[in-house]
Amino acid sequence: MGANIKKVASRAGVSTATVSHVLNDTRYVLPETAERVHAAIRELNYFPSSIAKSLRVQKTNTIGVLMPVMLQNISDAYNMQIAHGIRQGLKQANYNLILGSTENSVESELRQIQSFIEQRVDGLIVIPSSSVIDYLSDLQNLKLPMVFVDRKVKGSYGDCVLCDDYNGSCEAVNALISKGHGKIGAISLNYKVTTVEDRVRGYKSALRDAGIEIAENRILYGDCNFDVGVELMKKMIEQCDVTAVFVADNLLALGALSYIHRTSITIPDDLALIAFDDMGWEMAMRPTVSTVRQPAFDLGVKAAQLMLERLENPDKPFETCLLSTQLLLRESI
Repeated sequence: MGANIKKVASRAGVSTATVSHVLNDTRYVLPETAERVHAAIRELNYFPSSIAKSLRVQKTNTIGVLMPVMLQNISDAYNMQIAHGIRQGLKQANYNLILGSTENSVESELRQIQSFIEQRVDGLIVIPSSSVIDYLSDLQNLKLPMVFVDRKVKGSYGDCVLCDDYNGSCEAVNALISKGHGKIGAISLNYKVTTVEDRVRGYKSALRDAGIEIAENRILYGDCNFDVGVELMKKMIEQCDVTAVFVADNLLALGALSYIHRTSITIPDDLALIAFDDMGWEMAMRPTVSTVRQPAFDLGVKAAQLMLERLENPDKPFETCLLSTQLLLRESI
């Protein structure tokens, strides 16, 4: 961090005047030279103050939207619902969006944001890749409006709209406890983001409040991947002595159920299961799967609303909105 225009010029092998012309489009610069400048900007994590000035005077009516979208995963239907909500919310105010993918990489997230800044977006709506992001303090100097969705970052850098992952998980585990289960396992993502932390925290809180001992060996973590869900459920059944499982991610749940259906285990007689998020396939299963539904579309609409309000009133205090989840009890418990 701490890059400036001189360091960018040195890295690119050009003058500071050339860097300024590239950033502000005030003179023709050879394409290969401009590319060296942009490459240096990306490598040095440089957020140019010259663009900050132009952002305040040149509205583009465009919002950059960054999501951890991984097209090979069915779970990204959730992110697409959020994007659809954002689009609908911005459309009413004649704003467009540019969608970028980070694949849960902070480095990729930074590159995308730099690209959006170069395109002079009016604001950023981001599902952050981590709860701790070092570049945000430098980015804040641009005074570019930011709204965080679904996941919270540590620090005060923008408005935020979240699902109540903690209480949603508490409700799910309490539903299993109400059916007489005391040996309840959990399968969760291993990402260092607040959604994961809150869901595991809710799982533990529900057990603790019911007087059930928390066994750390019954909490298994893995990447957001169908095959990982298969392997984690196999390990859960073979090693963890459980009668019920709370799966805190939809794609992991699909993999987990796939493994169960290959065995002689019956749901819910031998093993009860409830999953976080509700993507539609749960009703096609036999038995149907109990879930915690998130208001994905509403998250997007609210994020767009917060952005539009921020653009109208840049100096108002940052706001955090918490949207409720819905427990859907079906045949799997």
